[in-house]
Amino acid sequence: MNPTWIAEAFTTPAYVYDLAAVRRAYDDLRSMLPHPSTLYYSLKANPHPRVVQQLHRLGCRAEVSSIGEVDAAVAGGVAADEILLTAPGKSDATIAHALGRGVRRFSVDSPIDLDRVGGHCEDVRCLLRVNADRPVAGVGLTMTGTASQFGADLSWVLREPERFRKAGRAEVDGLHLYMATNVVDEEALVSQFDTAAAVAEQLTAVLGGLSEVDLGGGFGTPYAQSGDRVTWPALRMRVEAVLDRRLPGWRDGRPTVSFESGRYLVGDCGVLICRVLDVKQSKGHTFVVLDSGINHLGGMAGLRRLPPIAPTVCPVAERSADVTDVTDVTVVGPLCTPLDSMLRNAKLPAMAPGDLVVVPNVGAYGLTASLMGFLGHPAPVEVVCDGDAVVDASRLAITREGAR
Repeated sequence: MNPTWIAEAFTTPAYVYDLAAVRRAYDDLRSMLPHPSTLYYSLKANPHPRVVQQLHRLGCRAEVSSIGEVDAAVAGGVAADEILLTAPGKSDATIAHALGRGVRRFSVDSPIDLDRVGGHCEDVRCLLRVNADRPVAGVGLTMTGTASQFGADLSWVLREPERFRKAGRAEVDGLHLYMATNVVDEEALVSQFDTAAAVAEQLTAVLGGLSEVDLGGGFGTPYAQSGDRVTWPALRMRVEAVLDRRLPGWRDGRPTVSFESGRYLVGDCGVLICRVLDVKQSKGHTFVVLDSGINHLGGMAGLRRLPPIAPTVCPVAERSADVTDVTDVTVVGPLCTPLDSMLRNAKLPAMAPGDLVVVPNVGAYGLTASLMGFLGHPAPVEVVCDGDAVVDASRLAITREGAR
């Protein structure tokens, strides 16, 4: 993928996703997961239909959390019986839309959630999302073991199991156990899967036979910075040992074991190509103004969904050896807010309007995790490549519709 050619052919800013990188990430992750097991792709990382289609063809099911993601999964070719609808707050409209597309697998977070799903006219099989009673050590953004909007507390389920078995036409026959996100340490990964499997071990006796235990994921990878995906060569062996101890029938599908991943599968497939609009001085500082900012990259970082963003900004043009670094460079976007700042006190070669820069590792939580509606700038073009071949180019648009 040649950034200069992409910029000339499709303009900037441009997100570029490489399907060859997606395949490499999938192969790596599958090799590190227990066998047999199922892998869900979490569309929240990147719902582009071509990306979804590629991962489905490789063998991933789809984990979705909204009407839009249901439609994106279907557009990517995922069969309805391979879609899992999650989220702590599912409206009747969301449930009805999913049912209308043929989805019959839901994750529920409470008796009210279970009752709402079961109140519709279709039979539905549910995973019960459970919040473990102890947190996982060594992780940053924990999603269990503390007060949380996600799942029902394990102590609550143990105390009143009858409230979590069935409601209307919805029956619980599995567990959804997502412990943490963006974990890069192998010990922490093994610890979270052990915690999840221990919860499943406890609840198997209480809720009856379980057909599926979703152990979550949280596999970390660099975000908007240079660096390679982490691999954990011993992870498969260690997690299989956990499962042999906690869920001894898992190798025979009693229960089936599943995992989820978003950022690990697509994080390093994407780059953002930007163009320099202006370079100016202000009170002893150099400001480099790009045509892309927090409206296109990392807008959720301020909400702690992503790490605070300090992206690697890589100039595309070759620089001669006698060009010295410029210190105290502030790299900003084009928005009318001082919050639209990517880097401060950065070292970059001397730059000029028209120069191109690339931000790496933004295939996950890039465009759709940003503030695209703020100030109404057009969305970047999204170009999908397979190696050097362009297979798709399109642009998202925000439109206004009449409400009924």
